[in-house]
Amino acid sequence: MILYGERNPAPNPRRVRIFVAEKGIDLPETRVKMRDREHKSPEHRARNSLGQLPTLVLDDGTAISESVSICRYLESLHPDPPMFGRNAVEAARIDMWIRRIEFQLMTPVGMFWRHAHPLTAALLTQFTDFGESNRELYARACGWLDRELAEGGPFIAGGDYTMADIVAQTTVDFAAFTGLALPEDATALRAWHERVSARPSAEAND
Repeated sequence: MILYGERNPAPNPRRVRIFVAEKGIDLPETRVKMRDREHKSPEHRARNSLGQLPTLVLDDGTAISESVSICRYLESLHPDPPMFGRNAVEAARIDMWIRRIEFQLMTPVGMFWRHAHPLTAALLTQFTDFGESNRELYARACGWLDRELAEGGPFIAGGDYTMADIVAQTTVDFAAFTGLALPEDATALRAWHERVSARPSAEAND
């Protein structure tokens, strides 16, 4: 197997690297340089027709894209420690939180990145006012997540670090790279971020 990915701050390839580090999996990664538009090359589009990262290519040539899908596949091969839950209820809750994080946090971060950040200005027509409006949406989502964490366990889906935390962790870190900081008064969210950032897997890069 080969993982085609990119270095930080690209959030989706980082999800897989953190997951692999938590599992202790030896998975070779080939860098696809996004700033050089290598992910849009015919060679990479043959692996992923959308020209996105990451993509996992199996030994038989099968290509799996989408970071959570890649991690689900790896979980089936390496079930311990469980990152998608130990039973049906845990699995459903983790899946619920993954979708919530992607819609509530990652969507405004992505729109801010696309429409308000100078690094993407040359890649598309930006609607700057729309991009900037996502600052408030992200702050509001952080407030919601802060309240949820204050009432729940130490991690997103409860007492264990799971794929939901990885999705949130990479989103928050990428948001910071784009210029979207965590609200100062989001104390529970900030404490969670300190916990996940202290894990050795947070340093996984290449």
